[in-house]
Amino acid sequence: MKKQIFLTMMASVLMLSSSVNLMATTPENNPTEDKQERVFDVVEVMPQYPGGIPQMMKFIISNIKYPKDAIKKGMQGAVVVQFVVEPDGSVSNVHVVRSVFPSLDTEAVRMVKAMPKWSPGMQNGKPVRVRFNVPIRFSLNGNAKDVKK
Repeated sequence: MKKQIFLTMMASVLMLSSSVNLMATTPENNPTEDKQERVFDVVEVMPQYPGGIPQMMKFIISNIKYPKDAIKKGMQGAVVVQFVVEPDGSVSNVHVVRSVFPSLDTEAVRMVKAMPKWSPGMQNGKPVRVRFNVPIRFSLNGNAKDVKK
């Protein structure tokens, strides 16, 4: 039986962080931090993928490759990838914060690194570095109850 592979993103990009700020912390409030290096969790205008979340989902679904070893072992689940959207819109510091299986993790990181430039986040009218988390769900046969970790 041919396995259908369904890849979905959560309904929205979640800003999951062990210390998500409910208000943006500005460098003025924390004078010990270098204004160029500060990474915000929440800003006045959050970064946006070109075309928004639907286009990001389309990009991922169109380009992701479900690793053969993960298919063979029946591995599925949501890999959470964290990255920074830089002031020029590029993506940097890409890494996994919630692992599922090594080859799924690697593929999720590859997809985030392949993304085009985003519209940068803005704080006080200036582009700033913003941390983002994106869950990428890998599912075989659309059967989420068979998730193996």
